Amino acid sequence: MRYFITLSYNGKNYHGWQIQPDANSVQEELINAFQKILQEKILIVGAGRTDTGVHAKKMIAHFDSVQQFDNWVYKVNSVLPNDIVVSEILLVDDEKHARFDATSRTYEYKIWLGRNPFLLDFSWQIHHQKISIDVMNEAAKLLFDFTDFESFSKVQTEVKTFNCEIIQAIWTQNGNELTFTISANRFLRNMVRAIVGTLIDVGTEKISIADFATIIESKNRGKAGLSVPAKGLFLIEVAY
Repeated sequence: MRYFITLSYNGKNYHGWQIQPDANSVQEELINAFQKILQEKILIVGAGRTDTGVHAKKMIAHFDSVQQFDNWVYKVNSVLPNDIVVSEILLVDDEKHARFDATSRTYEYKIWLGRNPFLLDFSWQIHHQKISIDVMNEAAKLLFDFTDFESFSKVQTEVKTFNCEIIQAIWTQNGNELTFTISANRFLRNMVRAIVGTLIDVGTEKISIADFATIIESKNRGKAGLSVPAKGLFLIEVAY
């Protein structure tokens, strides 16, 4: 039987979602916890792969088990580290796939203008006196005009295509907190963080909106802005 898991995690102590040798990952912690509870070998497949230090308010994953559901949420949370929490486990059709059936994923990036000791692990704190949300939103609208985002992809990544369909990209501000929300059918490695870094260059007048379009057209990562710190990035929704 196939089960879908809904979980959240603080990515600070993990080298991303995916299992890798000699590095702690969310996927490995989850598999170890479920295998301890179920007493059977399982594979857990996530809806995506968050990078080192990236957080998830809502990640979806699936696994197969021969066992009937039995209060697993409480049991698995009792053995998981405190920075990973399972909120729901649902029985689904055997063919349903957490990754391949997802139609979109949504991320938020958090920036704090100034210093806040309580948000050090969950935002990028910058000190620009002047940053224009309106200009950054004008530039962000250009993302809808393109599908090839190689300029914002980590170099030497193994993908068949750099094409993504972006369906939402907007900046909002609440006091000192800036939030960039972006949704797409898929994302490239480091894509959101590179887009944010380049849009900040627009908002602080280092480059123009026209420059932003030229960077996308160049398909050259070297021309885009910095990859902003992972700690400000959250996966917040996976749609099916």
